[in-house]
Amino acid sequence: MDLIAGFTVLQIAVALATAFAAAFVRGLAGFGLAILLVPVLALALTPVEAVLVTNTVALLMGLSEIRRLVRDAERSAWAICGLVLLATAPGLIVLAATPAPVARLAIALVALSAFVAILLPTRPADVPGRTTTLLTGLSSGLLTGFAGMPGPPVVPYYVGRHIPRATAKASMILIFTVAALAGLGSGVAIGVLYWRQIALGALLYPLVLLGNWAGHKASGRVGDRAWRLFVAFVLGAAALAALAKLLQG
Repeated sequence: MDLIAGFTVLQIAVALATAFAAAFVRGLAGFGLAILLVPVLALALTPVEAVLVTNTVALLMGLSEIRRLVRDAERSAWAICGLVLLATAPGLIVLAATPAPVARLAIALVALSAFVAILLPTRPADVPGRTTTLLTGLSSGLLTGFAGMPGPPVVPYYVGRHIPRATAKASMILIFTVAALAGLGSGVAIGVLYWRQIALGALLYPLVLLGNWAGHKASGRVGDRAWRLFVAFVLGAAALAALAKLLQG
């Protein structure tokens, strides 16, 4: 417990409750952990701490299922992973230099953009062109550093196409795992990662495992239309709640 002495009981309680809910959505949809977890944690912790704690949890989760991710992911995911590694550090540098109120608002707006992205019409299964892939990877890396959320560019890239749900989920989670590694590495490089952030992430991990398992079980009983509607509702509600609290405060 000494490693997390800098966090209050209320901060830890908020993190635990939010982590379970976010993990359930991750298990159901293949994304949503950071999109849901970072905005809420950023209200209880500093934005940089929220991003690095979430990166710790996301990396642990990804490593726990890495064999399945490598097996099922689309080849395009590897190209996006490489671009994420290049662009994450600049995003984290910008976050560290941004005033906390501005960063919290920006993070909430990024979460809201994910809600809009999931509502876009689906496209054919063909892999997007090189320019689209390049922009997706670079923007995902920048958002990994600045908001701990590689998802908003990646979600429409995969969920917005007519490809098997298993392929979309594996591709997204593989990218999110690499993004989490890049985020933590960038935190070490610029001197903003501390043991207490890693410790809080490790504390959340068992509850995230449980929530992810429950979401994965539910995923097998949900049709594609209901899946999209559920995810859109949760993402929209989380982003609007974060925005409302920011505007009130």
